[in-house]
Amino acid sequence: MKKNVSAGKTREFPKGFLWGSATASYQVEGGIDNTDWADAARKKKVPVTGRACDHYNSFEKDFDIAKSLLQNAHRFSIEWARIEPEEGKFNDTEIEHYRKVIRALKARGLEPFVTLWHFTLPIWFRDMGGFENKKAPEIFGKYCAYVVEKLGNEANFWMTMNEPMVWLGNGYLRGGWPPFKREVVKYWKALKILMKSHRFAYIEMKKKAPTIQIGIAKQNMDFSSGGGWWNDVRMNFCRKFWNYKFLKGIKECQDFIGVNYYRHIAFGMLENLPLTDMGWTIYPKGLTNVLLELKEYKKPLYITENGIADESDKQRGKFIKDHLMAVYEAIQKGADVRGFFYWSLLDNYEWAEGFTKRFGLVQVNYDTMERIVRPSALLYKKICETNIIE
Repeated sequence: MKKNVSAGKTREFPKGFLWGSATASYQVEGGIDNTDWADAARKKKVPVTGRACDHYNSFEKDFDIAKSLLQNAHRFSIEWARIEPEEGKFNDTEIEHYRKVIRALKARGLEPFVTLWHFTLPIWFRDMGGFENKKAPEIFGKYCAYVVEKLGNEANFWMTMNEPMVWLGNGYLRGGWPPFKREVVKYWKALKILMKSHRFAYIEMKKKAPTIQIGIAKQNMDFSSGGGWWNDVRMNFCRKFWNYKFLKGIKECQDFIGVNYYRHIAFGMLENLPLTDMGWTIYPKGLTNVLLELKEYKKPLYITENGIADESDKQRGKFIKDHLMAVYEAIQKGADVRGFFYWSLLDNYEWAEGFTKRFGLVQVNYDTMERIVRPSALLYKKICETNIIE
């Protein structure tokens, strides 16, 4: 591997590095009506999803696009409410649908990374209190184990959940997502139960398929301080709580760590940084910092999400290249990073923002369902092809 990081020189990633993009079921599939989010949309608390990208019916064509962009991996999620529409009653027709999804990926040379829960809850589980219910670990573990029993021989990489801290913060502190609460006590209760749910699911999944690799997709932020004791306190608290509370709570039950990186938060600093369409600062060096901080866990790292809302596509190409430079730097300094998944393959439903934000390598016309590959995707294609950044 070439290790010269001088300006203008090539940066070659490790052999076998995975290059991909990601999607999530509720955000792209369409036609999912039996979740807490769909119910909230009916009550006009969040935007309606409707057909979304119609990925449920168009996944093979979408994977053809990913293959044409020379990606060799893809992260997607299974919709819990499809698999278990009623408690304890599993829908094997939907299991077979996701078997086709996995096999379609593998047929195109794309390594599947499967997420079992990406924010949306079946209505029956919501009505039981969701992850506030003390029985949630057993219920969630049973669902995860059932899917793995049926599909565990189809894929090597599995994630129980996506961004638990984000889900908790938006649902229990800010109150903008289901369950629309602003209750600190219930936040802490749900946090503890979520950690227990992952641990329980991990154990049950391993019983069904001992050789699969299991982790979570964890959003970590880069926190910095402009100096002064109060800014230092805030930085250190946020780093320890937001970035590591959950990971330490499941440390004995993870084979790898999926890293989602979007945000850099500076306390007591005025920074003139460019912004995404989400209003988030663009700070690639933060990804290097986040990855190096995770070295202590001694686990393989996969960047399971990193992307930009950029409808004009004027910033996305540079964003991808600069963040991959940051990944390369982390690898050179000893971080065991083995793959990168851009968020997202397609424009999609961005939760409370609806369809107003455009993250996709591929533009989606939501009226006609036409897909148009953006110029930035071709820059990423070259990196996927060569395994090199120049």
